[in-house]
Amino acid sequence: MEVKKILFISQEIEPYVPERRLSVIGRLFPQGAKEQGIEERTFMPKYGMIAERSNQLHEMIRLSGMNVIIDDTDHPLIIKVATLQQAHFQVYFIYNEDYFASSRIDELEMNCSPDDNDERSMFFVRAVIESIRKMRWVPDIIQCTGWISALAPVYIRTLYGDDPSFRDAKIVTSLFNESIPMPLGDRLAEKMHQDGIPKSALKPINGKELTYEELMAYSLRYVDGVIQCEEGVNDMVLEAASSLPKLEFLGDDDNVARVTEFYGSLFD
Repeated sequence: MEVKKILFISQEIEPYVPERRLSVIGRLFPQGAKEQGIEERTFMPKYGMIAERSNQLHEMIRLSGMNVIIDDTDHPLIIKVATLQQAHFQVYFIYNEDYFASSRIDELEMNCSPDDNDERSMFFVRAVIESIRKMRWVPDIIQCTGWISALAPVYIRTLYGDDPSFRDAKIVTSLFNESIPMPLGDRLAEKMHQDGIPKSALKPINGKELTYEELMAYSLRYVDGVIQCEEGVNDMVLEAASSLPKLEFLGDDDNVARVTEFYGSLFD
């Protein structure tokens, strides 16, 4: 199948955050898709370290204004957008002052306030999904990059499994040698059930504090393929992905076309 539309749900995109393997891939994949004539939508969190004026962020009024309810609390959603000039694609930034800093800080929020990481991930994922539904945009591929996007496959395959925007899409996760500062709280499953996720889907994590490895292993139950983007990926994560179609991405620009070919192969 020829892939025409790709949704990128990314934890980090260089140069908006410091350069590292994950943030470079966060830029390289949508840039490559755009250069191949593929329609894409790219989302990432609006971290406090991202300067709005110098990066020319502006609010998307038609998408902002929704409330995302987490643990019985309303959290207003603000979406900002900017064009990454050197890569020629737009980035949609998910923002809420409860989970992302309203003023400049030097460290990503998931590292400096890790107690909120369960809800931070839930908010980001829910916000992206609801934004795509509001756009009435239907992707062929959903590419998740970084652990903050790990709950997206769970939500899409359970709560939004029959939604026309996601019903026929294939979900791909990028694998990295990464970690989270501390396990996600033991009420994660309870909070996700309040969202409408069925208890049967939450049984593997119910009442547990989730390490990075456990979170990714749980998420991989709901994906269609993986791309290993870095050496040193945790053995538990690799084992969880062992039965899935897999692409080894070597990391230079010439290999981005291989990623698109891999996406297409998932429909065979």
